[in-house]
Amino acid sequence: MNELKKLEIKVQKQIQNDPAHDFGHIMRVCKNVRKIAKHENVNLRLVLTAALLHDIVSFPKSDKRSKISSLKSAQKAKRILEKYNYTENEIMIIVDAIADHSFSRNKTAKTIEGKILQDADRLDAIGAIGIARTFSVGGAENRPIYNVTDPFCHIRTLDDKRWTVDHFYRKLLILEKKMNTKFAKKEAKRRTKILKEFLIELRREI
Repeated sequence: MNELKKLEIKVQKQIQNDPAHDFGHIMRVCKNVRKIAKHENVNLRLVLTAALLHDIVSFPKSDKRSKISSLKSAQKAKRILEKYNYTENEIMIIVDAIADHSFSRNKTAKTIEGKILQDADRLDAIGAIGIARTFSVGGAENRPIYNVTDPFCHIRTLDDKRWTVDHFYRKLLILEKKMNTKFAKKEAKRRTKILKEFLIELRREI
């Protein structure tokens, strides 16, 4: 059994995140990594390792520590990888990629591995799966689906801590412009179209 498979099994046993950041999310990010990596000059082993461990620590969105989830994941990933066959330099590349991947950190990854992880994770936040994950988190946090008086934020200030639909405008619809790689930009455009079509249909129904 190779190292990546061993890590995958370890992550599957350890991860206890909410449904939007569970093992299914980890596997989808790995799938996205493989698709993007086909078009980039990158060490696939390192970026897949980063993908497996990028949410090894994930605090609920209502938790004040939520914004440091990626930093805590990076710290834990370092401790885990020191027990596997990775060099110090490889561990540093993986840890940096994990630390910088988070949207809330508002950083552009420094390495190609980090850029690909960032893109792969952000792709899973949009499209059909992104819609499902958004409402999963909203339900877990007991948030109303939308603000009844101004559902689509025409005149009020966005507040995605209170209303789930606000998250489309706070984050999801701007991710397309934040992609690093050519493949991810193309895929993000397709998935963003799905988000916009959903909002159009939602407007009709409410």
